[in-house]
Amino acid sequence: MASLTPPQATLSWTHSPEDVHRITKETIAKDRELMNKIAALSPSECNFETVFLRLAHGDAAFDSIIDPLSFYQNVSPSKELRDASNEAEAAVREYGVEVSMRLDIFRAKQAAEKNIKDSGKKLTPEEQRLVDKMIQDGTRAGLALPEKERNELMTLKKELSSTCLEFSKNFNEEKGVISFTLDELEGVPEDVVGGYTKRTEDDKELYDVTYKTPDILPVFKFAENPETRKRAFEGYESRLAVNVPVMSKFLDLRRKIASLLGYDTWADYVTEVRMIKNSKSALEFLTDLEQKLRPVALKEREILLAMKQEEHNEKGLPFDGEFYVWDYRYYDRKYIEKSLDLDDTLVKEYFPVDTVVPAILDIYQNLLGVNFVPAKGETWHQDVQQYAVWEKDATDKSGFIGYCYLDLFPRESKYSHAAVWGFSGFERPDGSRSYPFCSMVANLAKPTPGKPALMRHDDVVTFFHEMGHVFHGLLSRTRFSRFHGTSVARDFVEAPSQMLENWCWEPRVLERMSSHYETKKPLSPELIVKIVKSRYVNVGLFYLRQLFFANFDIKVHTDKDSRDYTELWNTMRESISFVKGGEPTPGQGTFNHIAGGYDAGYYSYTYSLVFAADMYATVFKEDPLDPARGQRYRKNILLPGGSQDDIESLKNFLGRPPNSEAFIRELFGETKANL
Repeated sequence: MASLTPPQATLSWTHSPEDVHRITKETIAKDRELMNKIAALSPSECNFETVFLRLAHGDAAFDSIIDPLSFYQNVSPSKELRDASNEAEAAVREYGVEVSMRLDIFRAKQAAEKNIKDSGKKLTPEEQRLVDKMIQDGTRAGLALPEKERNELMTLKKELSSTCLEFSKNFNEEKGVISFTLDELEGVPEDVVGGYTKRTEDDKELYDVTYKTPDILPVFKFAENPETRKRAFEGYESRLAVNVPVMSKFLDLRRKIASLLGYDTWADYVTEVRMIKNSKSALEFLTDLEQKLRPVALKEREILLAMKQEEHNEKGLPFDGEFYVWDYRYYDRKYIEKSLDLDDTLVKEYFPVDTVVPAILDIYQNLLGVNFVPAKGETWHQDVQQYAVWEKDATDKSGFIGYCYLDLFPRESKYSHAAVWGFSGFERPDGSRSYPFCSMVANLAKPTPGKPALMRHDDVVTFFHEMGHVFHGLLSRTRFSRFHGTSVARDFVEAPSQMLENWCWEPRVLERMSSHYETKKPLSPELIVKIVKSRYVNVGLFYLRQLFFANFDIKVHTDKDSRDYTELWNTMRESISFVKGGEPTPGQGTFNHIAGGYDAGYYSYTYSLVFAADMYATVFKEDPLDPARGQRYRKNILLPGGSQDDIESLKNFLGRPPNSEAFIRELFGETKANL
């Protein structure tokens, strides 16, 4: 396998800021030239090949050049390059608005669609979907509006694009720290504290804790001093106060755009093309699930509050009868330790990064019939691992699938969570294949002076989830890039990866990918049983937290007027999540999802769990490592990408329409009425 040569070279990652600006400018100019040629066609010259096919090929060529340049802002160690990438994306977005508002292109599409129908030309299902979606693009862009409104709309869209980009840039560039003494950090594991930057100020030793997950999360979970947890939480929630006016601005812009387009709310505009179809259905889904969860969560809260009272009495700390938001992770962890005798710190010792990552890749390779071969080539940072991905039985270049990059460890100004960026595969005009590239960006803990890089079980689940997106990008095979991989409905896109999280709770999978960093022994059967049992501990409080985010998102995108979003954020969290806050904090400034593509869409994280649970229970539960089932998944879910309606992909995979029975059974242990 290693002797095979990929039919496509790896990407170049040696661009200078000047290169990024120049290439972006040239690519936009070339694409504008194509648009002008299509717009110049007479109505009789418009057909599938001259309009839709040329547009599709133009989009693919444009994105294959621009997407890697835009990616730099999330990962490059060079501020100059990140800034250039961000500026280039702003130019691309502005150009995208311009193109979407070109009435002459829309008229060419309409003429082409009419001529196709009149000629009786038979299109393939994917070709017909391309036509339908491109026509829908124009309708939803407001091209049926009078010229005055179209011009106003274009101005608003450009402003919205730059405002959302500003919000995300602030999110990525955030590099705040909060400082504690060693006494204040009592309870936080030594290996974690050893990784903090230590300094002296006024003869006092301080430890600087960044707001990156590997640093701040252990403070929330382990710091015994409630004042430490409170200060850490309030600092964390306030770290992006700069984004408060930015969010207000993009919400106002969205309201104006929705109104111009004739939609009641922005949420109705967004959900029209989702599986859920409208904001009313999204809100009903969230409300129904919340009502089911509230009794469960109240009981969980009573137990955790009693634990808090007991601990405060033992330590002589004041107890006011409240359960605060900074108490949740701490007592959730303590409850698991007490009820299951499960120590999160001990479990972590069985998941060294250099063991877990290859093990997870191995599981995926066997399940889906592929091979990861280390590849040489340029990357954007020395920590990045690069792989060429092949069919397992490949004997020549026809078995090549694409490339995968893994950028796993935190560094300054790098994207601070876990996500996958995919560069789509597609069929070129000459019929040859352009292969996909997928980049997984994570922030796993780095080695400390006493221990290697270790992963919490939560990290393992996240890694498995994100690799699910990687394989969706790699193993999709569509003709047009617009339908490739994760280009499915936003409220379905998480379902495949959420389904794959189940593997991290399967006993034989846990045994297979664990190896104690000292003894090299896998997790014991007893420890595995405890981990599996912990999955649904405090599930009510966990999902109510998710529903708080989703309800805030729907609320701000259905409100007709602006308001104090800091006040809304804090009051909604308290009323939905059953946790009390302290001084109001501008946590909405950290909610990058609704600036970066999940606007009126955060509900989909929970909504798609319905499909995930159904897929797993129906097909994989009996034998999750069975390659035959893996091929069924690959063929029916991954391969088509967004080239057909997601409900059809689900029906093909399940052998029937999906339902919510498995999801309700997972959460509550019994089947209730369908959501």
